[in-house]
Amino acid sequence: MIKNFATYTQETGGRAILLFLLFGLAIYQFISAGFSAYALVCATPLIIVFGYIAFKYPMAVFWTLCVFNYIVFGLDRNHLLPNGLPISIVVEGLEIVLLAVAIMDARQTPHFDRTFNLMLYALFIWCGFCTLEVLNDTCGLGINIGAWYQGARMMAFQIMYVFLVFTIYINNTKRLVQYIFFWAGLSILAAAYTWKQLHFGYSAAENAWLANSVTHVLQGGTLIRNFSFYSDAANYGEGIACAAIVFFIIGITSKIKKHRYFFLITGFICVWAMFQTGTRTAIACLGAGIMVYIFLSKSIKIAVSVTLFFVFSYIILAFTNIGGSNQQIRRMRSALDPKDKSANVRTINQQTMRKYMKDAPWGIGLGMNYKYVPANNKYARMSSIPPDSEYVFIWLRTGKIGITTFIITMLLMLGGACWIVLFKIDSPSLRGIGAGMCCAFVGIQLGAYGNQVLMQFPNCLIFYGGLTIVYVLPFMEKEWVEYEAKELAKQEEKERLKLEKKKASRV
Repeated sequence: MIKNFATYTQETGGRAILLFLLFGLAIYQFISAGFSAYALVCATPLIIVFGYIAFKYPMAVFWTLCVFNYIVFGLDRNHLLPNGLPISIVVEGLEIVLLAVAIMDARQTPHFDRTFNLMLYALFIWCGFCTLEVLNDTCGLGINIGAWYQGARMMAFQIMYVFLVFTIYINNTKRLVQYIFFWAGLSILAAAYTWKQLHFGYSAAENAWLANSVTHVLQGGTLIRNFSFYSDAANYGEGIACAAIVFFIIGITSKIKKHRYFFLITGFICVWAMFQTGTRTAIACLGAGIMVYIFLSKSIKIAVSVTLFFVFSYIILAFTNIGGSNQQIRRMRSALDPKDKSANVRTINQQTMRKYMKDAPWGIGLGMNYKYVPANNKYARMSSIPPDSEYVFIWLRTGKIGITTFIITMLLMLGGACWIVLFKIDSPSLRGIGAGMCCAFVGIQLGAYGNQVLMQFPNCLIFYGGLTIVYVLPFMEKEWVEYEAKELAKQEEKERLKLEKKKASRV
């Protein structure tokens, strides 16, 4: 019997048994817990169908994750999600399903060895620190497991999920190319929705959201910072600016003409969308990414070209009035004014925070917000004050020890990825993909210093996933070179036939 069971699990992965146990658990909950469990029982057939799809077509679940992660805020804002459902649950659930499928079908996914790299070790450090934060009782309110887990999974655990999912599922050249095009398509879709907002207006739900926003409707209602599917304009502006970095670099380095043109056009579309957000920090994100590429390009020709482009763009924004008739461009240009009062409000808030944080080297605790900290508590103000920055948010929750640990682990991840780009990849076009991901990661980290965008949807999955891809590029370089050679052969043949047709038409 044991032999038969082993054979059965080897052939099926124990899927039917797992589904049967889940169904049995649902029945038990129905008997003991009532109506909520009844709803779960009713949903059991859908769960079974989804489980079958997940095991049969795991990449379909992966692409669903990418799409939902990208548009989840738009769905939530327009009330297209079930009431009371936390938007992070679906994304996190899909990631866990993908990991579970990979573990149960390990024979078909033999890439777990690729996870053992510097990025994993850095994540172990950060996730380990955030786990220890469960013991943090700076506020003197006792240990709150629920609040801690809510904070830890959004600040640390979700990054680990992203790393594992991307390492396992982006495992060959075909999927790498598909993912980059898929991301480009989502970026174009976001820009198209921005164009729709500009020319056809906002939905009723979006108008209601704007009516309660003091940061998106400016200058007496004559200037609206557009946000597309994202949570807000800052999140959108910085995310789409960093996406532009990737597409520009891939476009510059690709040898395949149709890819080059597509990604360069996508990059310009993303830059256009960036300006529609009026997010001033986005310019710094774009500039920082471009400057990092000068270092990673390993090409004097590219370095000189990129530098001249960057300097030319900076001169236009800083020393001319080109585009001054556009309100969004005027707002973006104010980012280059060191005397701009609005841009310096964050500095004043941070000075207030430092007074409180002197007595909280471990921070006030993960997940400790105004819901859990009473008004008479010493750190009540710190739990409710808008941090306006991801780095400040992490500093408030984990203290100077935590923010130092976070910065070190981010530098380790980035340093390892840059080392791979510089010394582990020989193909110029594949190195361009890696360099683009590294530069975008630098850009979004700089954006996180100015706004709370790093752990937001869709940026966390996109940019930590992008950095993860850099670590798996060396494993697929041989396959990439073969793929590129085939595409170039097709390109040359197409050009040859086109030239022959042109010559024939002259006769």
